[in-house]
Amino acid sequence: MQDILTYFVQALAPFNLMVVLLGTIVGIIVGALPGFTATMGIAILIPLTYTWDATTALIFLGAIYCGSMFGGSISAILINTPGTAAAAATAMDGYAMTKHGRAHEALTEAAVASFWGGQASTIALLFFAPAMAKWAFNFGAQEKFLMAAFGLTIIASLSTKSILKGLMMGCMGLLIACVGMDPVMGRARFTFGSTYLMGGITMIPAVIGLFSVSQVLGTLKDSLKPANPDDVARYKASRVHLKDFVRYPVTYLRSSIIGIIVGIVPGTGGDVSSYVAYNMGKMFSKERDQFGDGAREGVACCEAANNAVTGGTLIPTLTLGIPGNATTAILLSGLTIHSLTPGYSLFTTGKNITYPFIMALFLANVAFVIIGLLGAKYFARVTLTPQNILSACVLNLSLIGCYGVRGNVRDVYAMLIFGVIGYLLKLYKFNIVPIVLGMILGDIAEEALQQGLILYENDLPAMFSTFFQRPICIVLMLLMVVSICAPIVMERRSKSK
Repeated sequence: MQDILTYFVQALAPFNLMVVLLGTIVGIIVGALPGFTATMGIAILIPLTYTWDATTALIFLGAIYCGSMFGGSISAILINTPGTAAAAATAMDGYAMTKHGRAHEALTEAAVASFWGGQASTIALLFFAPAMAKWAFNFGAQEKFLMAAFGLTIIASLSTKSILKGLMMGCMGLLIACVGMDPVMGRARFTFGSTYLMGGITMIPAVIGLFSVSQVLGTLKDSLKPANPDDVARYKASRVHLKDFVRYPVTYLRSSIIGIIVGIVPGTGGDVSSYVAYNMGKMFSKERDQFGDGAREGVACCEAANNAVTGGTLIPTLTLGIPGNATTAILLSGLTIHSLTPGYSLFTTGKNITYPFIMALFLANVAFVIIGLLGAKYFARVTLTPQNILSACVLNLSLIGCYGVRGNVRDVYAMLIFGVIGYLLKLYKFNIVPIVLGMILGDIAEEALQQGLILYENDLPAMFSTFFQRPICIVLMLLMVVSICAPIVMERRSKSK
């Protein structure tokens, strides 16, 4: 315990504090801009850390990571444009709250839930990293396939108004995920001779198109909307009370645990954990009827889960050298630049670097919750901008962000195509969220299934029989049954009432 306090004091050094604040602010900005992910921000700013000592460099990069996970919720809530893929689930209830004049409330909840999720994952990283990383080795092809399948069962919960339409959108997402090269055999599929499609349809153009561009197209028919003085007064009058920090303690804890577990498994991330936590939150919530129509608890579920992923993904990265996602892969390169080798040595001979870095993550979470709470009423005023001006700004940011990911103008064309598709689907009352969920989980499920078939020499029954012999698989299958049945039971109960 004394050592932990010593490392915490080291993280509180004036220069390290300044680096934490700077990294958090940069992360929030990067996360809030559509298309500008934490991966891009860290990759661009790593050269700044070449002349810094290893501890300060890692603190800066870690603060960017934490800040960007929260920053993605700002644009998702205010303009229905997720700054990061992990914030796509937040937009479901967050933007609905904005439309009901509760943008400040949604931003406050996002900041608080992100804080608790981030702190829980940092505690897990601090105390349980080696043991939890070793446990992650138990996730073979079967477990990864069932985790992806479990994620797909959430479509039923997201589409209680029309399960058939939800399943159709989920299948569309799975088909889109099949475009490109076979992840195992290396064969091109559904490319129609296009070299661009050989790389698959990347997530950023699809998400920005479906959420952002479709929103802009939907507002083209609206006339100039001046700011409403009543709304301005309401935003100024909003206050943050002490109970706002502990409004949903059980939700924060449950979603944080989900985020940590999902983050530990390589190849998953904040987007998967957000949907899983949202589904679980809806199942156990007393306000389940409000989910999808402006439920504050829905925002809490998503934000606590996707911010808990930060510590989860760092566990296999620091202990095993296996990056949990693309962002931690860039962080891993930052480690090697400063001559640090992931593994047990980081927590023994290199503990003077590792533990101050972990302590700084606590400070980064504190920094973004303060910035989020103080800036919430100013962020919320974005919604008072005349609709045509706001739409033009959103479209410009979307174009810049989409092009900036790979510098490929074809990504912009793909974004515009998905924008038109999203607009038409919304016009006919289809839920576009299952499309994103299908795209995210399709690759994971297919790759895991093919790896399992290779291990069992293409004997599908033999592979499926192993599901009942592995404890984690049994737990995941039980969760799938609950996830499928719960929405149907809830719907029947509400009808009977």
